[in-house]
Amino acid sequence: MSGNRRRQRSTRLVVAVLLLVLATLAVAGTAVTGSWALVTIAAVVALVLGVAATKITHTELLDSRQEAARDRAAQARAYADLTEVRTAENVAFAADMQGLVAKRDATVARLEKRLGDAAAELAEARRELVEAGDRAETAQRAAERLTQQLAGADERANQAVVRVAELEAELDVLTSQIHALEAQARTQARRPA
Repeated sequence: MSGNRRRQRSTRLVVAVLLLVLATLAVAGTAVTGSWALVTIAAVVALVLGVAATKITHTELLDSRQEAARDRAAQARAYADLTEVRTAENVAFAADMQGLVAKRDATVARLEKRLGDAAAELAEARRELVEAGDRAETAQRAAERLTQQLAGADERANQAVVRVAELEAELDVLTSQIHALEAQARTQARRPA
């Protein structure tokens, strides 16, 4: 359709130019004759043809301006539609990004809380480890003392066993001596004096 309009406009302009050429030829042709009446008629015809050519050119100019205005209006509508679509896309994108930022902030806050909890747990574990180390060291010292005491007790027990054995041996000797003395005393008590 726009190709047809362009051809039509081109045809209009060609017609307007032909009218002006025809007017020029009419005036020039009558001027050669030298008749003032013919020159006047030719001038009037040239004037009418010039007005017609001007009207055709003016119509062509108005049509081209209107077509350009329609094109600009269609372009403006297209840009407005495109702007509306892009605005909607930007709003959706901004909402998505705000959602992602909110999720990221929530994740960061949750991780910071977990990190704080983990740091507190680590501090508690370190404190308990130090306390356990202190208790282990105390227990180690107590175990060493008890081991030394046990070694001393074992030594004393061994000495006591040896002493008991010696005392038992002495007791056996004394018991034997007592039995011998008692036997001797019985024997002497049975003898007449």
